[in-house]
Amino acid sequence: MNFNSHTDDVVAHAVKLVNGLTEGESRGRPYPVPDVVAAGLAVLDGISRRTALTEDEARELAAVARELRAVFEAVAAGDLDAAAGQVNRLLEETQARPRLERHDGEPWHVHFHGVGGTITADWGASCATGLAVVLGGELHDRLGVCTAPHCDRVYVDTSRNGKRRFCSTACQNRVKTAAFRARAHTA
Repeated sequence: MNFNSHTDDVVAHAVKLVNGLTEGESRGRPYPVPDVVAAGLAVLDGISRRTALTEDEARELAAVARELRAVFEAVAAGDLDAAAGQVNRLLEETQARPRLERHDGEPWHVHFHGVGGTITADWGASCATGLAVVLGGELHDRLGVCTAPHCDRVYVDTSRNGKRRFCSTACQNRVKTAAFRARAHTA
């Protein structure tokens, strides 16, 4: 499953932002964001040339991540209208505008930037646009929230059959092990 290589990357970055900068549960344990600056830098590592974040920038990035989470949650709940409404709000908020760019030896491709050139506006605009491309296509149901107990991390299903239900193999194995133990206990 491919949207296009750049959209795939942007949607994967949205997942990374949501999972790294929103509190909840991960793999059966509480997931707090203890240090928002460190978490923000960890999320941006490898996807941005940024090597520093202010406390305010990190908090703003975490706020964008919470807004992106709402899109994944709406799709997982089967409410495409709510997901589209949330993406439209983000697009409006960031005033996403397209620009053709070429970097790192890649061919020309479309980037979306927000007004003001801040990290929050640019990442919010880019991720909202990537999610808009997904929601506007036939593969909109590929966004999800992990169905394992005590895990609310999000994912994009890139499998061939589109049947993914877990954020990771660890969660999938946790659920399978629990089911096996339950069957063995009742046998």
